[in-house]
Amino acid sequence: MRIDRRTFIAGVAAASTFAITGRASAATTLKVAHSSPEDSLIQQALVKFKADVEKSTGGSVKVTIFANGLLGDEGPVCEQVGDGSIDMGLGGVIDAIDPRMSVVSLPFLFDSFAKVHTVLDGPVGKEIYAMAPPKGYEIIGALDSGFRSFTNSKHPIEKPADMAGLKMRTPPIPVAIETIKTLGALPQAIPYGEVYTSLQSGVVDGAEPELRDFYDAKWYEAQKYLSLSNYMWMANWWYANKAKLDSLSPTERKAVTDAATATQGWYRTAIADSYAGVIAKLKEKGLQVNAVDTAPFAAMVGPVYETFSKEYGADLVKSVRDAAAKA
Repeated sequence: MRIDRRTFIAGVAAASTFAITGRASAATTLKVAHSSPEDSLIQQALVKFKADVEKSTGGSVKVTIFANGLLGDEGPVCEQVGDGSIDMGLGGVIDAIDPRMSVVSLPFLFDSFAKVHTVLDGPVGKEIYAMAPPKGYEIIGALDSGFRSFTNSKHPIEKPADMAGLKMRTPPIPVAIETIKTLGALPQAIPYGEVYTSLQSGVVDGAEPELRDFYDAKWYEAQKYLSLSNYMWMANWWYANKAKLDSLSPTERKAVTDAATATQGWYRTAIADSYAGVIAKLKEKGLQVNAVDTAPFAAMVGPVYETFSKEYGADLVKSVRDAAAKA
């Protein structure tokens, strides 16, 4: 049997490449999972990330995105990234990495995206990101979940007494649960994917959502009142299985982390620009919207800081509060 000369040369080249690099020429695929809907800003960000990675690596690294909780809610996704069955995840439930990362979500800590980003991009952010590698993860970014407000189906929330007795959905994040309880409501920790039906069926009276999630997931269909409080900022932490990242070539790894950084920058601008539009759309949907004087609420959360100073470490809480105050 005769072998075409060009076929022979191509085969030798491929074999030589494998011998030198120790890696096959087949593309590496990164599986990325999140709980937000397919038409959400988070999904748009990941589509951008996918395009950037695949272009800059010439297709040697592919990205497959699983939206809308297809591979599980935030907690299970985080655990699966840890065991390597998923390569990357996004979400606020990061106990599998380190619960102390939620220190940036202490109540009334920030009053603007700019201050949040200044802290995350500074020494405190580096300290928080460094919590991940010992657990087998790497933080490659933090996409704003955003500032959270109060919604419910009973009445506007204007003062702390209006919270009394309301069954309020919170994410299964201890600082959120403790804060809502301290403010006088009855927190119910419900996974993201179950919130719509819980609101619709009356399992809970309300929630404390980030506005984009609230709109994208159509939770407004089961609510009447939106009380703008910005009582807490939360992150969609963007984390990866560290061993998976380390298995990439240095050039590929840099392409992935550079694309994540660029995507984070794009997202920060996009979410800030979108807030006014989201509020207008929610009003069009029939929600009654009121601004909240947060001072009486903020005056109540001292016990939350005491609790989490013990849990997260007093020095860490102080460094975050000091950095937020200076931002």
